[in-house]
Amino acid sequence: MIMPRGSTEAIASLQIFKGISFPGDIRFRQILVTGPPGAGKSTLIMRLGGWSEEGYLDLGRKHWWRSEILAVRPREIHIGLPFVGLDEAVSVFDAQFLDRDPLPQVDFDRIMLPPRKRFVFTVDWYRRYVFEFLLPPAKLVFERRQIRARHSTHPVDAQLSLAICASQREIFHQLAVFMHAQGFQVYVREGIENPPLRFVEPTSRP
Repeated sequence: MIMPRGSTEAIASLQIFKGISFPGDIRFRQILVTGPPGAGKSTLIMRLGGWSEEGYLDLGRKHWWRSEILAVRPREIHIGLPFVGLDEAVSVFDAQFLDRDPLPQVDFDRIMLPPRKRFVFTVDWYRRYVFEFLLPPAKLVFERRQIRARHSTHPVDAQLSLAICASQREIFHQLAVFMHAQGFQVYVREGIENPPLRFVEPTSRP
């Protein structure tokens, strides 16, 4: 699959939720926050007063868009992805991913997509959710996770290197580009205090 470049631009119209800027055309209860380990997802959800429990979403599973974990928003979600050479979807902090050398690539052809809205009374799954991707620079994430690792507060920091952090960030960037291209509502930002950005490329939405 040929991926779009993923160029971004500033969003002209913004609104403020709990002191944090968001696109002006979304609703607070649509927000789902994701990104690589150490990106600041839990901190953002805490600032927003969102659902405190993390959720796990396997994008290789049929009907993931109907999952109960998506019912309460805003919420932090960890993403399970199908990778080349792996039979089952895993997250970027699972041993099945981290133990591979080189680290595997996402198999985008195995990501399940919801049906398009065709009738007035059917759900438009592509407009139901808004996916925020927190994507700080890999070096910053690595430094944060080094501090966490010294206190052993997060098991995901057991296997840690700058190269791993860079790979995990790139995977989530690719996923953001892919989901945008499919027609989902997606935006990205480097950090909580940074403004959100939208992708420039058009979507495949009819």
